[in-house]
Amino acid sequence: MTTAPETPHRATFHRMAESTREDWMIIAPHHAQLCAGLADRTLAHLRLLDGDYGGFPVDRLTHSLQTATLALRGGRGEDYVVAALLHDIGDTLAPNNHPEIGAAILRPYVSEELHWILQHHGIFQGYYFWHHIGMDRNAREKFRDHRWFDACAEFCELYDQQAFDPKGETLPLSEFEPMVRRILKPGTAIVTS
Repeated sequence: MTTAPETPHRATFHRMAESTREDWMIIAPHHAQLCAGLADRTLAHLRLLDGDYGGFPVDRLTHSLQTATLALRGGRGEDYVVAALLHDIGDTLAPNNHPEIGAAILRPYVSEELHWILQHHGIFQGYYFWHHIGMDRNAREKFRDHRWFDACAEFCELYDQQAFDPKGETLPLSEFEPMVRRILKPGTAIVTS
């Protein structure tokens, strides 16, 4: 875990309304250090998916790696491949709303379209199995008129739903680490709010 740089003291306010410029000059280097460690923390969390099968034919890390491998082999850009890699990173933290975790991590670093795909892939992925568990497989249809409906459906069809093959091509995480570091590089954020 990345630690903040040493500073002579901490901010002194107890409520933000009391904060001063001097307080924020103390806090700023800590925030910069936190941002600098984002790729390391993201990759460390992704590694937590290793060995977690959840009943699936492959563990969650393998699924993520296969999804990214398929996207890479499909000629997608680096941002798309990283989004494919991180799309299920929230499985263990937020099992009932996991798409929001990957989407939130990548929001400042990818296009609005990729963010939307990540945020909604769960309901689109439901098309392939929800009817087996008593849910509406066509729930994604409520987004039919959205400009990125087809892009999200394509992500699930070509990459996400196909990435559960124990014999499928699965590039190692080391193949994707440089991409993650480039996409999550400090100062490359596209959106800040």
